[in-house]
Amino acid sequence: MQTTTVISGHLTDSPELRFTGQGTAVAKLTIAHNTRRFDENSRQWVDGKTTFVRATVWGRYGENVAETLTKGAHVLAVGRLEQRDWETPDGQRRSSLELVVDEIGPALRFATAVVTKAARVETTAPAGDEQASV
Repeated sequence: MQTTTVISGHLTDSPELRFTGQGTAVAKLTIAHNTRRFDENSRQWVDGKTTFVRATVWGRYGENVAETLTKGAHVLAVGRLEQRDWETPDGQRRSSLELVVDEIGPALRFATAVVTKAARVETTAPAGDEQASV
């Protein structure tokens, strides 16, 4: 069983669309989330620490995301956190967490959206099944 995670925040840049060696699209993006609280003493809103979450969206869905969302957009993203491990050229082991997105869209509290149904495209595997290093 995998735990579902929901992230609300702003895109730090427009999604970057790439393709694997097999031709599968993957959109990479970063969502910045920060907390905000009201300080009773100063009677002002105070921003907390910002958390940056790297995210990937696979297949035609990734293409739709790259065509639709832009830098600064306030989004809601639903997915699962996965750890990615790699080794640097000088032999150091590294790891990072990233959100593999199942659903993402604009947060309508702060914007309006016009929804246009995407053309149906047949694929050989469901989005998210092929996760090659990109």
